[in-house]
Amino acid sequence: MAEKPLRLLACGDVEGKFDVLFNRVRTIQKKSGNFDLLLCVGNFFGSTPDAEWEEYKTGVKKAPIQTYVLGANNQETVKYFQDVDGCELAENITYLGRKGVFTGSSGLQIVYLSGTESLNEPVPGYSFSPKDVFSLRTTLWSTSQFKGVDILLTSPWPKYVGNFGNSSGEVDTKKCGSALISSLATGLKPRYHFAALEKTYYERLPYRNHIILQENAQHATRFIALANVGNPEKKKYLYAFSIVPMKLMDVAELVKQPPDVTENPYRKFVKQASIGKQIPAPEEDSACQFFFDLNEKQGRKRSSTGRDSKSSPHPKQPRKLPQPPGPCWFCLASPEVEKHLVVSVGTHCYLALAKGGLSDDHVLILPIGHYQSVVELSAEVVEEVEQYKATLRRFFKSQGKRCILFERNYKSHHLQLQIAQPGAAYFYVELDTGEKLFHRIKKNFPLQFGREVLASEAILNIPDKSDWRQCQISKEEEETLARHFRKDFEPFDFTLDD
Repeated sequence: MAEKPLRLLACGDVEGKFDVLFNRVRTIQKKSGNFDLLLCVGNFFGSTPDAEWEEYKTGVKKAPIQTYVLGANNQETVKYFQDVDGCELAENITYLGRKGVFTGSSGLQIVYLSGTESLNEPVPGYSFSPKDVFSLRTTLWSTSQFKGVDILLTSPWPKYVGNFGNSSGEVDTKKCGSALISSLATGLKPRYHFAALEKTYYERLPYRNHIILQENAQHATRFIALANVGNPEKKKYLYAFSIVPMKLMDVAELVKQPPDVTENPYRKFVKQASIGKQIPAPEEDSACQFFFDLNEKQGRKRSSTGRDSKSSPHPKQPRKLPQPPGPCWFCLASPEVEKHLVVSVGTHCYLALAKGGLSDDHVLILPIGHYQSVVELSAEVVEEVEQYKATLRRFFKSQGKRCILFERNYKSHHLQLQIAQPGAAYFYVELDTGEKLFHRIKKNFPLQFGREVLASEAILNIPDKSDWRQCQISKEEEETLARHFRKDFEPFDFTLDD
């Protein structure tokens, strides 16, 4: 059965003309039905007085559709975007953040980069640097079998986008635009790329992302630049389109080439751009491998390739695991990890007792690589997370116990899926009855909410354990708990050799 496509709207520079934009959206939706999202690139705020914005900010007026916007492109509008990680600006209007990846519940993947290009340090608050582009590329490239992204949102045009394509009008794409964005688009291979700032509409002919006769066919990219809202020339500033997330599409359908597809406009020029030497191609390094002698009676642990460490002298080397930008308490290769708490190590994930746990069998499921949340996980990591969850349910049931799983993707850098007696922030709970609860975090949220609820009198009735720091025990006591858990869990541990 074919997947139902998402219906999206993209918009150019709003420049503070919120009523004009949202009234137009209402008209379109009344005529054509509701759309799922509105994506705004370019200058969302303008130099006009703030009276109109205050009506939206205070709730007097409300956007008729969930709207996502990019950040400032000049010093004047930096004041509106206080949180670099993104935040809710008004009801139904969300600032995505300085840079990142937004993955919707449908699997749609949107990469965003706010601001204009800057090659100088320090980088102004309204600009992006080569480091930002490098970070985005490596984040996406580190995922398993990366093929591209659904949508790329930038404010400036990519330099050279007009090469091999239809005329871009008065905009000289050899002089105008950002070479950094050209490099980003080359690496991320978006199916749609939206930009603005030039106050004109330009829909380039689709271009291919592979070299004919040298590489397997890949999907095409459509670049669309949008004009400013309410412009007197009536140039197009709203673009409606339907899209099925690429992860849900049949490969043959995804890579089907449009009849008017052109050569890639950036391929021969991106190497000459200033970014060329600053953003190297990803290396196919061997992944970190972990071996733990948890208990010499338990047998060997599998390597991170999923094979027995002695079964092949030349195991296949997988793509390098995602790495944290700094010290991380949960990355298995990190010296900060307290490895005596580790009780099971799989191919992509591991199991560890919680520090200062609510109970003696309060455990965490953690990916071996550095991922911030479940939505960033590759398919094989998700599969092993699910395997651990199912195994733990059977384990606790055998002991006459029940379990609750929860995850908080808010002010956390490494995914921690906790089991104790879902680039947007959220809190996710999964009960052993199969019920799932999801809350989208928009503003302040208590970091220990999940723990506090479980420790409350209504559930475990151990309110004195709501703060993990008050529950810490000595390393020797932790080692004893870990040893006992490993022994009890051994008959259920799928990671052990037969």
